[in-house]
Amino acid sequence: MADGRSDQVKGRVKQAAGDLTGDDDLKRSGERDEAGGKIKEAVEDAADKISEGVDRAKAKIEDRD
Repeated sequence: MADGRSDQVKGRVKQAAGDLTGDDDLKRSGERDEAGGKIKEAVEDAADKISEGVDRAKAKIEDRD
């Protein structure tokens, strides 16, 4: 599965191609891909932060033992 940043790049490429060819459908598809990539990246970042928090909590629990 592609990550959010690659989806954003793909979207920008589609938008540029749509601009060059006058293909509004391709341009809109690129806009959707870019927006989806931004959302996916935000979710990935949140998941990373949650994972880091869980790891810190586990370390504190293990230090108590």
